[in-house]
Order: sequence, then structure tokens, then C-alpha cells
Amino acid sequence: MNVLAIETATTACALGLQAGERQKVRILDLGRRHTEVLAQGIEDMLQETGLGSRDLDRVVVDVGPGLFTGLRVGVATAIGLSEGLGCPLVGVTSLELLAHGVGLAGMAGTVVSAVDGRRGEVFAQAFRVGDEVAALGAPEVTTARSVVIEWATSGAPVIFTGDGVERYLADFAAVPNGEVFSQAVPSVAAALWLGERREPNEHVVPLYLREADAVSNFSTRERPHE
Repeated sequence: MNVLAIETATTACALGLQAGERQKVRILDLGRRHTEVLAQGIEDMLQETGLGSRDLDRVVVDVGPGLFTGLRVGVATAIGLSEGLGCPLVGVTSLELLAHGVGLAGMAGTVVSAVDGRRGEVFAQAFRVGDEVAALGAPEVTTARSVVIEWATSGAPVIFTGDGVERYLADFAAVPNGEVFSQAVPSVAAALWLGERREPNEHVVPLYLREADAVSNFSTRERPHE
């Protein structure tokens, strides 16, 4: 199966391409230039792999939570490709990709994924990572301090990961029962893996956890039924 993964939930813009047994993962930019680099990056990656856009069997996109502009660009691009090519579309979240990234690194246990939400906030969610990755609660908008206090008080072993952890590294690293797994970009390799195995979505919308983001002027369209 040929799968294209689009990652734009954070300041980074990244792509992944699974072409049969071959896999390419590339960070295109780290400076929030998603609009400028994404389309050309997709074209370049397809050419390097010897594929045309019509050879894609599936498109997978990170729907967030994350930064509004990046999500808008990534989701709109994924929907456009899916509709234009008539191929299935799969949405995954930035927080589950971070948790899966921990698993792909051979680690297991309780994982707290945290994406930098700016405004002094993080988007966070806890997972149990083992043979499978299971959410232990819903994603939420919170602060690094609140997450640190909660887990330091619990005393339970925990792994922290994500660019929200990198942003407030001193706070997270101070949790005596915690471990930091450096992972500034949600795992594109995990996105490819999930995109190949999950059922396609009839429609994909960005996961905005803040009202100000959710009511911003952005719309998505449902994929046509096959």
C-alpha cells in the first residue's frame, strides 16, 4: 500500500511516504512555513520515490490538537488530495502519534503526550503504551504546571513527551517519578503505520480544543461517499 502522511500540527512541517516496503520520513521545515513548503515537499517526495499522485492508496493527516494555522494547512491539503485522487483519508491525533512514537522507540508504560498550545498552555493526554496504545482519558487544554503537579503528586512512573514538554522542560524534568522522551514532532512513522491499518474517515476536521480556535473562519468538507 502506498500511504502519504501529512504532519503540520506543531511548528514543524513533516511528511512521510510508505511505498510498498520503502518508507521515507522528512521534516521539511521547523519555522511554521507550512504553506510555503508543504505542496512542493509532497511533489518532491513522490518524485524521489518514483510515484505519481495517482499511485497513492491512502492519505493520513494529523488533525491536532496543535497550532491553528498548521492544522488548517495540513487538513485542507489532505482533504484536497483525497477528493482529487478519490483515495481514502485517515485522521490521527498529534497526541496519539506522540504516544505511538514512544512505543516505536521500544519503551512502555504510562505516557503523557503534551503539545505546545502557546498562550502558556499545553494540549495533553495520557496513554498506556504496551503491546497496544490505549488512551487513559480525553485530550485537554491545561498548563505544564498542572500536569507536573498531578503526576508528581501521584508518584506513578510516567514518561513525558512532545514539544509541550520541550517548551517547559525544566518543569517536566523535575518530576521525580517522571522520564522525558525527547520528541518535538509527532511521529510521522506512527502516522504511516496507523494510516495503513485504520478504517478511513468519511470526513476529517481539525481537533480544536479551544473555543477561539474552533470558531475561527475555517471549514472542511465531507469526502464524497464511494
